[in-house]
Amino acid sequence: MKAAAQFRSAMYRTIRTFFDGRDYTEVDTPILSTSLIPESTIENFATRFQNPFLPSVELYLVPSPEIFMKQLIAQGWGSIYQISHCFRNSEQLGHIHNPEFSMLEYYTVGADDEDSIRITEELFASLLTDDAAEYLCPPFARLTVAQAMQTYAGVDLDKHQKQSSLADEARRLGLSVPDEPESWEETFNRIFLTFVEPNLPQDRPLVLERYPKQIECLAKQEGAYRRRWELYVKGVEVANCYDEDRDQTTIENYYRDEYAKLVQKREESGTVIPDIDPDLASVFSSMPPCSGVAIGLDRLQMLLMGKTDLQGVILFPLSGMLKSGNTRNL
Repeated sequence: MKAAAQFRSAMYRTIRTFFDGRDYTEVDTPILSTSLIPESTIENFATRFQNPFLPSVELYLVPSPEIFMKQLIAQGWGSIYQISHCFRNSEQLGHIHNPEFSMLEYYTVGADDEDSIRITEELFASLLTDDAAEYLCPPFARLTVAQAMQTYAGVDLDKHQKQSSLADEARRLGLSVPDEPESWEETFNRIFLTFVEPNLPQDRPLVLERYPKQIECLAKQEGAYRRRWELYVKGVEVANCYDEDRDQTTIENYYRDEYAKLVQKREESGTVIPDIDPDLASVFSSMPPCSGVAIGLDRLQMLLMGKTDLQGVILFPLSGMLKSGNTRNL
């Protein structure tokens, strides 16, 4: 494990050198927040601030530093990056999952999602040794989500923009879809996770781009798709990128819809609903044009070291602590 820690230290130095040399400012924002961006697909960790002289306050461990970094962008900080710890509850404990994880997030002002592909390719190149495996090496392969669905599931997304139609396709593929209507995104995920993701090419890093508009996020929409991409390396998702949407009405609608989904989840399973700062919609809409990328550094290190499990990469994984009842799992 000491070798893995030394590898990580060198990886972080290289990352900082890469962004510092391109005039990004490194920032260090809190991991505790009084409010979060509503995201119905994420379950958050909640805690409480206690003080004998002040009212107690609900706080949340951030699932990403986005909520703070976008505020800095709006204040005119220019291009920024951060290496931080992030937290997501109610997720798997497994060979590529840990509820606390390390993330690199960077925002490039004046850039779009296409520029972010180039920047990420250059970052990868800076991290690789001369004998790096081919599956790590840029240039990245590229495939749209629509192309991937057509190739690996035989589903034409352009023809199946309604949930009922997509559900018929899922049943044709032998999948069980509940009689009670689910969302288009839920049906899409049934198909994608069963037929597409396991079959994505692994010979080079793959940019999977142009996500369907029905998968709500704060990436710009163009027609039936969004300017968003995810990066897969050897079949493992390691990065997510948006061409950031800055339209205030769109952001407010996103907040409203995601919050409604969270309320429904709370009624069904008792999920935590974070406080929402309504002013963030106006703050985010005042950002200059920019593109943001988030990279899971634990997974990236795992792949760079030629490993297939985070157990050999991160110190004190939660699964080990839960199994042993203490932290002596090195």
